[in-house]
Amino acid sequence: MSLTSDMVEFERTDPEYAERFAYFAGTEVPGEPAAELPARERHLVILAALLGCQGVDEFRVQLACALDDGVTPVEAREVVYQATAYLGIGRVRPFLRALNEVLAERAIELPLEPQGTTTLETRRDAGNQKQVEYFGEGMRASWETGPAERAHINRWLAENCFGDYYTRGGLSDEDREMVTFCYIAAQGGCEPQATAHAAGNLNLGRTKDFLYRVVSQMVPYIGYPRSLNALACVDNAAR
Repeated sequence: MSLTSDMVEFERTDPEYAERFAYFAGTEVPGEPAAELPARERHLVILAALLGCQGVDEFRVQLACALDDGVTPVEAREVVYQATAYLGIGRVRPFLRALNEVLAERAIELPLEPQGTTTLETRRDAGNQKQVEYFGEGMRASWETGPAERAHINRWLAENCFGDYYTRGGLSDEDREMVTFCYIAAQGGCEPQATAHAAGNLNLGRTKDFLYRVVSQMVPYIGYPRSLNALACVDNAAR
């Protein structure tokens, strides 16, 4: 059972809190049969959820746990990098710094090996192809078929969101769409996008049961209101 952020200190100053939270997050949730996920996926879910809810102190602790349990530095880095498209650099920069500090403490040489597969010339078409694979042919060249006044945003979604991040190595398509759902659900207030990306997960072969398990694993880290909203998004996507 891993201790959460400052839990050792909480055991001294707030022993009742420490006992109940450590049990819930470290034993009850991961051990619940209806919530079980493979360890790797569980760690990726937690890291992405903490990015979404801005829990940078807890992120440091859970990153150490993830690395100890076999998540690779490249996988952890990709979870942080991709969050930029959904949270913005203003919310991601502290996590990038935390990631690099934890890796440096472990004497892991930086920078890590490159994972990019596109160039500035190829990113739009490669990113748009990812959009089509996840969400269907309706996404093909969406900047040409949607409202003209927002064509540049739709083009950036293909070039930047998908072309710069989803085309990278280090995580599979299924991993990337899973963590994207977690970023969005954990930040709250983006239920239409959470529903869309729940559907993207289903399109890639994930099941409603799997997404319920993902949400279950996020509960200790994002709380019940956002978790219940996320479950409703899964339900809506699965209809």
